[in-house]
Amino acid sequence: MEEDDKKLLDDKPLMEDDTEELEDPEVVLDCVPREAEQKAGLGSSCPGIEQSKDKQKQRLTAQEKMQASLLRRDLSQVDQLHEEKDLFIQKTRGELRACRRRMELLVKQQESVAAEMAAERAANNMAAMGRLEAASQRLCSELKNEWDLQARMMAVLQQSESALWQIEVQEGQLEDARKSAQEEAAAARRGLQERAAKQLDREMGASEKAEQNRLLRARRCVHLQKELGLRQQKLVEEAQKNHRKALKFLKASLGRIREQEQKEELETREHMRRRMDAVLALKNSISANRETLRKFQAWGQTKRELAEQQAQAEKKAILAQGGDAFKHLCHQRRRQELEAQNRAFEEEQKRRKQEIVSRLLKEEAVEDRRRPRPEPPRPAGQRSLRDQTWSYVATVCDGQNAEAPPCCPLPDVPGQRPGPAPEQIKENKSRFYQSSLLLTAISSESVQGDGSSLSGEDTLAWPEIPGLWKEDYKPFQVSKEDVDRKPVGGTKMDKDILARTMQRLRSGVIHKQVASGREFRGCPFNSKPKFIHFKDFDVGKVYKKKITLINATYTINYCKLVGVDEGLQDFIHVDFDPPGPLSAGMSCEVLVTFKPMINKDLEGNVSFLAQTGGFSVPLKCSTKKCSLSLDKELIDFGSYTVGETAIRTITLTNTGGLGTRFRFLLASETCEMDTSQSALKLSSIFTYEDKSFYDKFTTSFSEHQMEGNESSPTDVPSQKESGKLDVKEQEEGHPIGETTEGDIGPFSSIKVPVIFTPIVPGTVQNSFKVVFKNQQCPTLYFKVIGVAIDVPVWVLKPNVDLKICMYDRLYQDSILVHTRSKAALRLKFEVCKELRGHMELLPETGYIQALSSYSVQLKFLPRHSLPEDAGKYFDKETRVLEAPMTIWVADQIKPLGFTVHAVVTTSDLELSPAGLDFGYCTIYEAIRTQISLCNHSLLPQEFGFVGLPKFVNIQPNDGFGTILPLETLQLDVIFQPTKAKEYNFELICKSEINRCFKLACRAVGVHPPLELSHYQIKFAATSLYDTSVATLYVINSHLSMNSLTHSVPRIGSEDAFPVGPTSFEFLLPPDSPITISPLVGTVWPGKRCLVRVAFRPVLPSELIHQEAFQALSRKAEIKLSHKETVTQRKDQRRPSFSMLRLQNQDRLLQASASQPPEVQKEDLASSSQEYQSAQASLTRSFQGKFDKFVVPCVVASGDTKDRKGTEPLSFSPHNTLYLELWCPAVAPSIVVTSDKGKTIINFGDIAAGHRGIKKVSIQNISPEDLDLEYSVLNPDGPFVLLNPTIRLPSGETQVLDLSFSPRESVLAQETLDIITKKGTLSLALMGTGVASTITCSIEGDVLNMGYVIARESVSLGFKLQNNSLLPIKFSMQLDSLSSRSRDQHRLPQFLASPDQRTEVVGTQNYSGQSVFSVVPVEGIMEPGKAQDFTVTFSPDHESLYFSDRLQVVLFEKKVSHHILLKGAAREHMMFVEGGDPLDVPVESLTVIPPFDLEHREEAEELKPILVTLDYVQLDPDTQAPPATRELQVGCIRTTQLSAKKTVEFSMDNIAALQHKGFTIEPSKGSVERGQTKAISISWTPPIDFDVGAWEPFPPGEGWGASVGEVGSATKRKHVPAAPPD
Repeated sequence: MEEDDKKLLDDKPLMEDDTEELEDPEVVLDCVPREAEQKAGLGSSCPGIEQSKDKQKQRLTAQEKMQASLLRRDLSQVDQLHEEKDLFIQKTRGELRACRRRMELLVKQQESVAAEMAAERAANNMAAMGRLEAASQRLCSELKNEWDLQARMMAVLQQSESALWQIEVQEGQLEDARKSAQEEAAAARRGLQERAAKQLDREMGASEKAEQNRLLRARRCVHLQKELGLRQQKLVEEAQKNHRKALKFLKASLGRIREQEQKEELETREHMRRRMDAVLALKNSISANRETLRKFQAWGQTKRELAEQQAQAEKKAILAQGGDAFKHLCHQRRRQELEAQNRAFEEEQKRRKQEIVSRLLKEEAVEDRRRPRPEPPRPAGQRSLRDQTWSYVATVCDGQNAEAPPCCPLPDVPGQRPGPAPEQIKENKSRFYQSSLLLTAISSESVQGDGSSLSGEDTLAWPEIPGLWKEDYKPFQVSKEDVDRKPVGGTKMDKDILARTMQRLRSGVIHKQVASGREFRGCPFNSKPKFIHFKDFDVGKVYKKKITLINATYTINYCKLVGVDEGLQDFIHVDFDPPGPLSAGMSCEVLVTFKPMINKDLEGNVSFLAQTGGFSVPLKCSTKKCSLSLDKELIDFGSYTVGETAIRTITLTNTGGLGTRFRFLLASETCEMDTSQSALKLSSIFTYEDKSFYDKFTTSFSEHQMEGNESSPTDVPSQKESGKLDVKEQEEGHPIGETTEGDIGPFSSIKVPVIFTPIVPGTVQNSFKVVFKNQQCPTLYFKVIGVAIDVPVWVLKPNVDLKICMYDRLYQDSILVHTRSKAALRLKFEVCKELRGHMELLPETGYIQALSSYSVQLKFLPRHSLPEDAGKYFDKETRVLEAPMTIWVADQIKPLGFTVHAVVTTSDLELSPAGLDFGYCTIYEAIRTQISLCNHSLLPQEFGFVGLPKFVNIQPNDGFGTILPLETLQLDVIFQPTKAKEYNFELICKSEINRCFKLACRAVGVHPPLELSHYQIKFAATSLYDTSVATLYVINSHLSMNSLTHSVPRIGSEDAFPVGPTSFEFLLPPDSPITISPLVGTVWPGKRCLVRVAFRPVLPSELIHQEAFQALSRKAEIKLSHKETVTQRKDQRRPSFSMLRLQNQDRLLQASASQPPEVQKEDLASSSQEYQSAQASLTRSFQGKFDKFVVPCVVASGDTKDRKGTEPLSFSPHNTLYLELWCPAVAPSIVVTSDKGKTIINFGDIAAGHRGIKKVSIQNISPEDLDLEYSVLNPDGPFVLLNPTIRLPSGETQVLDLSFSPRESVLAQETLDIITKKGTLSLALMGTGVASTITCSIEGDVLNMGYVIARESVSLGFKLQNNSLLPIKFSMQLDSLSSRSRDQHRLPQFLASPDQRTEVVGTQNYSGQSVFSVVPVEGIMEPGKAQDFTVTFSPDHESLYFSDRLQVVLFEKKVSHHILLKGAAREHMMFVEGGDPLDVPVESLTVIPPFDLEHREEAEELKPILVTLDYVQLDPDTQAPPATRELQVGCIRTTQLSAKKTVEFSMDNIAALQHKGFTIEPSKGSVERGQTKAISISWTPPIDFDVGAWEPFPPGEGWGASVGEVGSATKRKHVPAAPPD
């Protein structure tokens, strides 16, 4: 509360300051009307004044409202403070009264205790005396505490009362404001009520008008409804009439359409039947050609072998002759390639000739069709043009030893199309036979006779377009002009126009779709289903499927069908009605119809075009196929007596849609399934010239053959047939089988029985296979195993496997004994004597009935003595037991045996270590230690730790689980004490067989005097060089030593920790990225201390140095290799490549061995370029790191301030607290890519008042877009971020512009933080502001050019020195030439008083040219250098007041120096200076016209010079010195030619002046050019001079008193002088 009171009292001056600040604008606003009135009084009123007044009133009203709201807020705050302070004072007074009552009670108790002590002292009761003394001391201490409390409360009460008084004073000050605020609020309420009443009236009037309008609209509605009803009735009657008329026409049209559809359906069916027949014929011809292709392949293989043998023979012959076989083969190969090239060239020529011939024929046909006329009778011996062409082609072929044009079809129907005669075909056949044997086979099999034989057969060919082959069919005629006009494929211009048109159409149809700033990418429509699959189709049937296209874009989209792939156009038809614009999520349907014509797999796409791009839906059509499999690959019959029969079944399953014929055979047998052979029919002649055609032909047919035969669409699936496979045993002992075959239909299965009838005892096994008529189906194999025995009694399981058994556990199994004897037999069961203590067969004796079975019970209880008792039957290494059992059969000599197998293992679990000592552990932490649980058994065992105390936890799975054989599990035992004491307990682990394993544990619980608010801090993923901060508290809750009411801090069972200040210290691990503040502190009882923990991951400096050294080493190696390359190029002697490589390796090794020590000697500073580059590269490639730190916090009693010097506190190691920190470090989400990744932006030296800009590129290397925030730079500082970016997409780079504008010479440094949700990137900004200082060689900043003859010029120079460290850009500006001086509107200078004249621009030239000029006008001064300037004075008329100001401007901004330029001009060489001015320093606005030089002197008048002499005589008895002044007579140096170098001067009226007391010396003399001479004028008043009376004298004679006038003037005349020697 005290702190709150202080805060409330401290806020009071703030309110007063706010009030003062609010009152200031009123003063400013009051001044505005006065200024306006003054301006209006001057006559400069403007029409915008009224408008400005209205704006000012509005602004005043807004500010008054703001001031009133702030005042109301202050009043409410003051009232609230008053109430809170009053409540606090009342509460404090109540506590003070309670304190006083407690003090009175304590005083009474002290008095009673004192009386009791006196009584006990009299009774000499020492025990009671001690108790009473302790009570008295306690009462004294409590009374003292109460006194202290009363004093503090009184002080607080006084402070509160004073604060309350101040608040009441402030309320009194604000009472007027409160009343005015209340009045304003009441006025506002009244205004609101009035406005509400007015608004209500307006609304009532509006509602009445609205009601009238509603009634008017209702009347109009009724009238319109009546009119619409009449119109609708007329429309209905007309529609009924039109409907009756249209119905008649519709019925007639529908009848015609149905008849047409029926006709088209019949034609379609007929067309389909013919095409199916053609496809079947083609399939039969392909199957017939396979044998021919096999012959071709064999022929080709034989030919290649013969060629290889011939090449080997040639090679051997050449080698035998001593020649070079390789060279000969190379020459031969080149010769063959050359021959092949020649043949290709000849074929190309032949092809071009054929094209020419075909084009000629086409042109002739076109010309004939264009001009049809009857053919004149042709002579018998004259041939047609086509015959001539064929003869020409035949001649060319004979001359070049080539074949006829390829793909020349034979005429199927005579008279259809003109073609070569059968004799020519036979002649061609003979030539084909001469060329190659393969062509002979093709021609002999493809053409089996002349045209008559072909015409006698029914052809299966049918034209694609009905009526194409009819005799009366006339194809489309193309005019010869059109053929000749454009080449094939169009001209180049046509192609360009077509390409541009298509590109324009695509660009107009497809465009990007952007919605809410997001661009849609991907497939615009989703298909459902995504894949169209027509499976197991039949040729001739029609299949239909519907797909749904769903708009997956962001907004409205369109969809258009483009079509299907070219290979599917004959079979697939797509019905799609474009739905128009589809909104996002809407769908449309597409109907795909598949009408197969051939039995072949088809794949392709259905393409669509959307507004955002094209997409396609994949389509696949699968034929019926066979998919066959067997349910098992091994059939084990087991043991059967000779003569018995066993049957097992094997299932053959077909999951495909095509049936086939199968046959079961032995694996060693071969059998060919029957295949239908048909005659080979070819409808065209195949011709070729080189072997490439044969290779393609054979390859395509071989691939077709490998794919397998497709079933004919006319095949009917056969019914299921089952067969039997008998496996018999002959005398030789080899099984044979009877073949079984049948047909399996689609999607069906067949069970085939396998019969086993052994004849000879022994093991029988055989392999079988299943072959199929469809060659596409692979052959299936399976194996059959059986055992034949001949004893009457046998055991079904001769080997009894008990698996893995544990010691001291009972295992049972039943052994089934069978007999094939027809009589009852007595059986005796016997166990070997070594195992009789562990194994038992019950019963020991029994009878088995005829042709039945008998069951014996086997009991196995292994003891730990089994390894010693079993002897040879037990393997100690593998723990395997093989126990032979014997069954004695009556009347049978040979006993029946069987073997019992078992692996015997132990059930022990081992815990290590044998005992756990957790040591000292505080109640605020948990200690985790690992124990090992080892399973020595060969079986997995379930285990669990039971009966765990509350302060112990075992993980994982709370101490329960399953341990695998011979496995060792690591378990975590977590101990967390609940109070301070010594712990001794046991952990019990039980296995599934209820075995117990114990682990003894001990620990000491510690209750430390301090505690932490958080013992574990998990920092968020922090980027490199970023900082994450967390806070926690160190709490001291130890207030009392009473252990009965609460637990007190102690170590185990030791004494309790004392109450008082307790110190702590955090011990940070070395080289850790953790910072804790404060590290050391003291916490008083009942208090807490705030601790700040910061995590800032950085890269290790050693790693950065290593990366930098590697980069330097690579650079050095590159330089060394470059030098070596240059040296090798200069060397004229070139050694071998191997020697060079060895030398380079040696040099590189020497460089790598010698360079790192040199590099390591260099100490890389953190600011060096190599260090920062290595740091940036490592930061970008950082993969992340996770560290876990445990920081101990030691605790000691006492205050750290009580230590003497550096004396350490006594920290107890057992009272240590531990703080666990999880510190994940990740790569920064944003990195700097410019300047090699440097985060230090150094602007360098920038002149004060100027700005430097640096560009920093940052890149988002995270996988998601980031929002950027920036830390606030110093508003008054020189650094500014010019283009802050709000969002940075993933992977993109943004350039930030940073400016540095120093205002003074200063070294500036700031940090700019770029903050994202994943981290912060800090940029260090540095720069130095340098002041630009220059010095001028002109003293006083005034440059007087002196006197100059008018229309002549004179020049003077001066220097500027650059004393700064930066080059300075300068420019010289004259005020007379600047626009600023011209734009200033002031009174003329000749009207102003001398005191008001501040202009520095004096008289200017009449010609408009500048009087003064400076060179150079602008440039750059280097640091420490000087610049020379030349000022030229060029007047064009006489004046004494030529002046101007020259400004030195630096960097086009700052004015460094103001230099005043002065000068005077005379028409004559002589001039006089001094005296009082008699004219104004500014010329009149009227320009006096100049006179000619001849008459100028006559026109000039003598100008008087006024010299005022002040004679002061203080003592009448002592004569004062005369009053003296000087005049300067000078001669101007000129460029005009003159005979003499000197000019004479003289004074007139000297006598009159001397009479009045004036003395002039000298009165005459001469002056050289460029020199001046002084004339001294002194005045002493004469004796008769009356000071009180004086009269003005006419000009030239002077006047009395203290003023004398020299009424004469110097008379100038040229005195001829002698010429120079």
